[in-house]
Amino acid sequence: MSGLFGSSATPAATTSNTQGDLSKDVEVSQPPEDTVTDLAFSSAADLLAVPSWDKKVRIYEINAQGQSQGKHMYEHEGPVFSVDWSKDGTKLVSAGADKKAMLCDVATAQQTQIAAHDQPIKCARFFESPQSNSSMVVTGSWDKTIKYWDLRSATPVGTVTAQERVYTMDVRNNLLVVGTADRYINVINLSDPLKFYKTLQSPLKWQTRVVSCFTDASGFAIGSIEGRCAIQYVEEKDATSNFSFKCHRDPPQGNVTNVYSVNDISFHPQHGTFSTAGSDGTFHFWDKDAKHRLKGYPSVGGSIVATTFNANGNIFAYAVGYDWSKGHQGNQQNYPNKIMLHPIQGEECKPRPNPKKR
Repeated sequence: MSGLFGSSATPAATTSNTQGDLSKDVEVSQPPEDTVTDLAFSSAADLLAVPSWDKKVRIYEINAQGQSQGKHMYEHEGPVFSVDWSKDGTKLVSAGADKKAMLCDVATAQQTQIAAHDQPIKCARFFESPQSNSSMVVTGSWDKTIKYWDLRSATPVGTVTAQERVYTMDVRNNLLVVGTADRYINVINLSDPLKFYKTLQSPLKWQTRVVSCFTDASGFAIGSIEGRCAIQYVEEKDATSNFSFKCHRDPPQGNVTNVYSVNDISFHPQHGTFSTAGSDGTFHFWDKDAKHRLKGYPSVGGSIVATTFNANGNIFAYAVGYDWSKGHQGNQQNYPNKIMLHPIQGEECKPRPNPKKR
């Protein structure tokens, strides 16, 4: 099933119907001073939270024309790796190399520490606790633990030990998916948060970079360093429901094919279609149900390190910066470091009619 969507460099990518247009993309003003690590839009307003290697978290207000204005900024004691908004948009959690998670109250612009680990925290996510119907935070760390935090307590209300360092994590409804080193993927049902509902090895042969939950929480996508994406359902529906495909690769030159890391995967909030973005500086929109690529976009001139859709799905934000995929020698002074806003137009992210359902 690996070639279903085709490589991102197939000839189809240059035909008019699948070639995307970047001409209306708008740059966010006053971007971070170092590479962005994550992007998150509030569900309550077009507020974009941006953490970066410069130890800061910035919140930008985006207006209807795509113009941006800095609204708030605060600092950690080390690079910040992850941000997430509470469901009501009143709070932001951030976490990073200083082994802390901070909670920012957007109305008062006050920050308080709400979590700590023994090693850097790679991911922090809000979730609504099924038991108490209250907002909680889950953190995943390089100390190989996943911890749950009640925002009113300085100690975790629960801890789960993973097999390896946590590299990536996502939450949707009661589904928590955690990707670690050594390609372990742990599925947790948040109704029973202290045990793994399922553990699998990634179907992709190389290191996991990102996991992202489907909008309906029935499964998740996995992206690896080797230009592949996998679609996995929590409960496998049939033999063909889980599959993987190649993306973010150059056309073969003789016996050599350059492959690039899939750095982020974001699901469209309404349509359930999704984006992949990679070290090759391109992003693509896909329809997992039709197993079809909707649009592919030209290179933006630098690695795309993070992506997200806003709440109503009419803005796709992507950050361009150096991701160290080419080692120290690739980190040049003039390497682009920016955040772009891509307006979603027409059919770009709409699913294809599924021929099987006709």
